[in-house]
Amino acid sequence: MSKRLIKDTENFVKDKLANEGSGHDWWHIHRVRENARRINKAEKGNWLIIELATLLHDVGDKKVLKEKEDDYSIAENYLKGKKVQLETIKRVMSIIKSMSFRHSLVNKSVEKSKEFAVVQDADRLDAVGAIAVARVFTYGGNRNRPLYNPNLKMKKLTNSNYEKGYQSSLHHFWEKLFLLKELFNTKYAKKLALKRHKYMEGFVRQFLLEWDGKL
Repeated sequence: MSKRLIKDTENFVKDKLANEGSGHDWWHIHRVRENARRINKAEKGNWLIIELATLLHDVGDKKVLKEKEDDYSIAENYLKGKKVQLETIKRVMSIIKSMSFRHSLVNKSVEKSKEFAVVQDADRLDAVGAIAVARVFTYGGNRNRPLYNPNLKMKKLTNSNYEKGYQSSLHHFWEKLFLLKELFNTKYAKKLALKRHKYMEGFVRQFLLEWDGKL
């Protein structure tokens, strides 16, 4: 049952994200799942719940759907259609609904399970490091945002202005990505995130030197 469910879920997600061009495509899902697999070697959470959550976490994301609100019913209805146990669906959906960066901007009670910690860390690792650099500029291009504009002021992201996006692709590093290293849950992810964070810092230094014609 589990092997067939996972294979069917992979095909479902690949179909839903087939035309995705903002950095939230199937290969993002693949990387997140592999991150989760490594993290969970130490955490030893329920792998079925973790795997389903990593596979389905973006199918209803508004960035993918290009809508004003997330549509969690896409993942939930899929799981119900596959006759997954209701308790499993409940736990998977709780993770998906609670794992986004937006939830860290408000004082909101979120899921605190071991499975949640693994999935959230796995997803956040893909937003730190070399691949994160590529995804920032991919997403910025997808949304017609400039590479950088030094005349734009830095802004502190809040729940109310998060939806308006960042000032430029480079601004996104200061406004969000450089903050992530403090937000990981597990020891393994924290250690790996620090290495990736240092890479991003080096990239931004190089970018600004080239931008100003100093290198």
